[in-house]
Amino acid sequence: MNIGLDMMGGDFAPLEAVKGIQLFLSENHSSVNIFCIGDETIVTPLMKELSVSSPNFHFIHAPEVIGYHEHPTKALKEKQKSSIAIGFHLLATGKIDAFISAGNTGAMLVGAMFSIKAIEGISRPTIATIMPKLNGSTGLLLDVGLNADCKPELLNQFAVLGSLYAEHILGIIKPTVGLVNVGEEEGKGNILAQATYPLLKENKQINFVGNIEGRDFFTDKADVMVCDGFTGNIVLKMAESFYDIAQQRGLGDDAYLNRFHYENYGGTPVLGVAKPVIIGHGISSAKAFYNMILLAEKMIESNLCAKMEESFKA
Repeated sequence: MNIGLDMMGGDFAPLEAVKGIQLFLSENHSSVNIFCIGDETIVTPLMKELSVSSPNFHFIHAPEVIGYHEHPTKALKEKQKSSIAIGFHLLATGKIDAFISAGNTGAMLVGAMFSIKAIEGISRPTIATIMPKLNGSTGLLLDVGLNADCKPELLNQFAVLGSLYAEHILGIIKPTVGLVNVGEEEGKGNILAQATYPLLKENKQINFVGNIEGRDFFTDKADVMVCDGFTGNIVLKMAESFYDIAQQRGLGDDAYLNRFHYENYGGTPVLGVAKPVIIGHGISSAKAFYNMILLAEKMIESNLCAKMEESFKA
């Protein structure tokens, strides 16, 4: 399998990206070829300095970089030699099987939508975040920012995508699905929640358990938690702030709170597009890059995108 990595994306790139590759290559992943995409005048000296070399390592020169504040569509069109644009070209033409970047999030989303395209039958792709449970298990919340305004049909699709991800990537057998709401009873919530509930209830592809409230995020009430991107992003940012507060208050040794650190999960995949695209945090560390490569490997091995395509054909 071939995994493409944007070496220029992220506040601490390319150094942390190089270190992440070094971590990955220190383990036995003989079936994985890593295609590093970036400015060779900057990256190659770091590779030599850290003695990063392998027959499974390949470098592709990309002299341009899309900055964080550039307009995504305009930048992709005008910077054809950027690491993100080249990465999507390689993915679209089948030269790589997955693409990873911690660079401009908007450019990654535009590239995923227009270079790779959504799976037939999916109205809009979604992004998710891991929710650590108090009992040691792992939950999934989606959408967390890609779709601020949603229709009931979108949340119904998110439930299917989240269930497939939970099953094939997180290893959860028959994952349960909960609709994020302001109360447990059917009929609660705003117009969106009220209209979504019957769709989820009738959906035979998921294991719907009803409404869940904010206090249920970290319990075992539901494995997959569905909401619009506006709500999900607020929850995500609040959870991240609680982790930061815990660190500031000297609670860094708490095993549960440490599970909230973004680098343990690397990045988030864009669920619903035809090939694996993984977006990393702008402050991605070596461990985060390493975990993003592991996630890409797992998505390819599980053939997740094809399973999603089959599900929506059905």
